[in-house]
Amino acid sequence: MKTSNVLVLFLVLLSISASTEWPTHTVCKEDNLEIHYKSCDPHQDFAFSIDRCSDVSTHTFNVRAAILLRHNIKELYAKLNLIINGKTVLTYTETLCEPGLSKLIFCGKKKGEHLYYEGPVTLGIKEIPQGDYTISAELTNEDHATVACAHITVKNYLDYY
Repeated sequence: MKTSNVLVLFLVLLSISASTEWPTHTVCKEDNLEIHYKSCDPHQDFAFSIDRCSDVSTHTFNVRAAILLRHNIKELYAKLNLIINGKTVLTYTETLCEPGLSKLIFCGKKKGEHLYYEGPVTLGIKEIPQGDYTISAELTNEDHATVACAHITVKNYLDYY
């Protein structure tokens, strides 16, 4: 009896550790707008939320985001891809942290520290494009290690006119 219990426990633990895929999280879901995200870092998930989905159309909205750092952030680089129908149609890269340039409050944070941001975010675009699309976002540090990675799915049917 004890051997079978140990075997079952071992198989459960093995199946849990073999999974490298995180669940899809719903950020918001209203009549005309849905936003979901999924971590694409097999080692870590993170938390992200928007106060009200309807605020996204106002271009400035409040968010909350949290992650436990697995790597130092002396330098931080962002790469975003806009994917429509499985094809990348736009790529955007930006340096967010480097010596002498700190665009974010968490530049210089160390491995093991918690990052938490709660506050306003302003989109640099006039409208969120209508339709269904995916945004692939990856943050890497000076060692090319993944700090955070997400696939964000947007379904927008808001009528701006």
